Formats: sequence, structure tokens, C-alpha cells
Amino acid sequence: MRKLLCLLFLVSFIANAQKDSVNVDLSNPHATLYTHLYFLQSDSYQPKKAAKTILGISEKEAVKKAIKIKKILDGKGLIVDFDLVPKNPNFKDTIRFSSSQKYTPFPEIMPEISIEKEGENWYYSAETIKKTDVLYNAVFPWYVQKIQDIVPEIGHKKLMGIEYWQVFMTIIFLLLTVILFYIFKRITFYLLNIIQHRVTKSTDISFDKYLKKLARPISLLLAINFIKKVIPSLQFSLETNAWLFLFVNIAVVVFWTYVFLNLVHVLMKFYSAFTAKTENKLDDQLAPILHNFFTGLVIVVGVLRLISLFGVDTTTILAGATIGGLAVALASQDTVKNLIGTIMIFIDKPFHIEDWIETGEFSGTVEKVGFRSTSVRAADTSVYQIPNSKLSEIVINNKGLRLFRRYNTKLGVRYDTPPELIEAFVKGVREIVIAHPETLSDSYNVEFSGFGDSALLVMVNVYFKSLAWSTEQSSKHRLHMAIVKLAKALGVDFAFPSSTVMIENFPEKKGFNPNYNIDTNSMNGAIAKILEDFNNENLDADHMRESS
Repeated sequence: MRKLLCLLFLVSFIANAQKDSVNVDLSNPHATLYTHLYFLQSDSYQPKKAAKTILGISEKEAVKKAIKIKKILDGKGLIVDFDLVPKNPNFKDTIRFSSSQKYTPFPEIMPEISIEKEGENWYYSAETIKKTDVLYNAVFPWYVQKIQDIVPEIGHKKLMGIEYWQVFMTIIFLLLTVILFYIFKRITFYLLNIIQHRVTKSTDISFDKYLKKLARPISLLLAINFIKKVIPSLQFSLETNAWLFLFVNIAVVVFWTYVFLNLVHVLMKFYSAFTAKTENKLDDQLAPILHNFFTGLVIVVGVLRLISLFGVDTTTILAGATIGGLAVALASQDTVKNLIGTIMIFIDKPFHIEDWIETGEFSGTVEKVGFRSTSVRAADTSVYQIPNSKLSEIVINNKGLRLFRRYNTKLGVRYDTPPELIEAFVKGVREIVIAHPETLSDSYNVEFSGFGDSALLVMVNVYFKSLAWSTEQSSKHRLHMAIVKLAKALGVDFAFPSSTVMIENFPEKKGFNPNYNIDTNSMNGAIAKILEDFNNENLDADHMRESS
């Protein structure tokens, strides 16, 4: 028994000796922070030694300030990682401070608390001491002490290490958070609706679905901020607060990511509504590309922010990603060229969606412009996939940018057609062109243009108003039919490649030359009859389109 008592006394003596061996050390940032926090622990509580880290005020006030700084850090769940605190007596934070020797333990969460070098030692900065009371009151509002005053003795009993009053107040704060969430949700949706009406001038109810999706995470963020505000008021232990703030910060990052994802949806909805009012269909194609790009960007930033909460250095990841991205870019130059080509297509806009384009290798209708290639559907319905890098460099004839569709052909009539009949035929074709509803009546050419191998050539050069290929073919059909009917009515024959053998004397045989009627009244009457029929056909076609 005596040996056991001696052993216990020896252990107690060694522990006390180790405890007393820790002295005040202010020689570097690590030593100052350790001195402050060590001498405010329950098993090594010596506040006067902790107050040595504060310079320029009385010892009594320094003790109060030191205790408050410790409570601020505990209330925010901020645990100092001493492995990261510099031990260099001449440390300089060249990133945040240019000249002064200063160190901030939590530059993003609590930048107001810092230590700086004065003479040969490190102390809490004058700015920190000045703001201590303000920070303390912000972390522990006025009602915290009121709660402590009204809590009965039974409320301080513990359940699994947590006092009863803390459990009760946690439930109260959670109920308040739910109530605030629904209030914030209604207010946020109302404000977003007002903004949407002022920006888009639209009453489209489909916007409401996107605005409700956006209002929900914004309201959750406001509710989460309320929780972050009241957590220190519950006065949990440092370890408990650290875990609570970790979960809350994870929720904040997730909800912010959710907000920006829905914001992308809403902005793309606005953009789609805007582009729907423009004639440029290439803008419509840009909407899904921008949507995918911004969605990916939000997710990447959200993931980087999320892993930073677990102490991962995101700058190292970004540096590695940059080097890796450079290597990938060098290994996939064609992909990078295609991406640059895509950007140039959307900037220069050499064509629009549904434009008919022609190059030396292909021709067709533009259907889709993607990140890497453009889809062009040919007349036989096959699809060309052209790399955007190539498409941005070659010469493109954009038929879709024409003001009108030009149509040029030559009509060949027989060499034995009388001049009077040729004049009448040319005059009739001109009248048909003028009467045609799809041609420009002030810009056309119908002339006897020359002598072919087997025919007299009449040039017909007209411009169709519609740029649609199908409408052009229908317009040509009506023009051709009217010309054929005119030729039949006038008795004009179209020529074809032939050879004529002239026999001067052949008893009882007659030539095959037709008998032409060149009576002026007869020719004018035939032209008038053809034009009347042609106009009636146009009226019937218009009625059919209107009825359909």
C-alpha cells in the first residue's frame, strides 16, 4: 500500500512539474497563440499568463480581453491548427500584408483577429484588442446572458454532455428557423417576380416554376445564416461547435451551388425569351451551349469550395489542373482548335440556323452548331459533321443571306420561228413574270439573247421573293407552266438538238415546216387569255393557302 501511495505521489509530482514547466513564450506566432490558449484550458487555467499576449492595457483588462478572444474562437468553432502556425520569429505574411509582421489564424472566417510583432515579441494586434468587445457582442448577443439568468438550476443538468437548457433552446431555434424559411420563401419569390416582370416585360407563367426553384435555396441560405448566428449563443463546447459549423458550412456551400444552378436556369430562360424575339436563330443555338458551360463552372467551383472546408488546399488543385490542362491541350490541339472555331462562329455569325450554305466540298442546311462541330443537312437528307475549326477557315457562300433567289434559264425556240412570233412570245413571258406573285416585277430580264446550235435562245432572268427552297421550286413550277401554255397558245415550238436535211426537188413531198399564225390580233388575244388564266390560278392558290 505504501508503495502504491508513493507511486501516485510521484506521478502527481511529475505532472505538476510538467505543468509548471510551461512558461510564457511570445517569441513567435506559434508560441504566442499556444501561450494564450494553453493557459485558458480547464486543467491549466492561469488567465494572468494568458493575458501576457496582450500589450498596452492593464492586467485586469488584458485578462478580460484574453478570455473574450478565447470565447469568440470557441463560439465560432475555430480550432487553431498549430501545425500550420509559423514558428519563425521574423515571419511576414507577404500575401495579405506588404510590410508589417502580422499573422492572421483565420483570414477568411475571422480576419479581425490577428497577432503582430512589437519589438522582439508577438502580441495580439491593436485592431484585435479594439474590436474584441464588438466581436464578442456579435457572437454572444444580449439575450445570451438573459437566458443564463432565467435558466433554473435543473436546466444546467446534462444529458450526454449537453445541458437541458441547450437542448430546449436548440428545439426553439429550429422551430424559428422553419418559420423564417417559409416567410423568406414568400418574400423572395415576390421580389424575384417583380424583377422578372421589369426585366422581361413578360407574363409567361412558366417563369414562376424557375423563380420558385430559385427562391427555395435563397430562403434556405437565409435560414442557415440565422442558424450560424445563434449557434454560439447555445455555448456548446469548442469541439461541438467545430462540428456544427462544419455541417452548417457544408450546407451553405451546397445551397449556394443550388442557388447558382437555378440562377443559370433562370438566366437562360430569360435569354431564350429574348432570342425568341430576334430573327437570328444562331442565338437560340447558343443558349444550350451557355447553359452547359455555366452549369459545369458552378459545379466545379462548388466542389472546390466544398473540399476546402476539409482543409484541402484548392490552390494546389488549381495549379495541378492548370498544368494537366496544358498537357491535355497540347495532346488535343484539334479539340482546342475546334473550340476556338466555335467561338469565332458565334462572334462572326457567318450563318444562322436553317441557312443554306455552300462550299467547295458540300452544301446544305445548317441544323446545329455544337462545341466541336456543325451539323449540315444536304439536299438528299444526309448529314455532314464539319469541324468548326475547318468551318471557320473555309470560304462559305451563305445562300440564307440573299435578299432574293435569282433564277436564270434559257428557252430555245425553233430557228424557223417568225420574228413577229418571237417578239410576241418574249412580250408574253414578260407579262407572266410581272403577273407572278412571287417574282420581283421591277427587276427581271426576258430577252432574245442569242443563237444556239439548234435553237434561238430567249433568256429569262427573274428574282423570287421567298428564300425558302421549297417555295422557290413551287414558284418555278408555276412560271414554267405559264410559259408552256403561252407557247402552245401562240404556236411556238421549243427546239431540241436536231439536224435538218434540205432536199430541193422531191416529187409529191412536202416539208415539215409548221404553219405559224403571225396575226397581231390573234397573238395579243392568246397572250391576254394566258395571262387571265394565270391570274386566276394565282388567286385560287392564295385562297387555298388562306383556307389551310
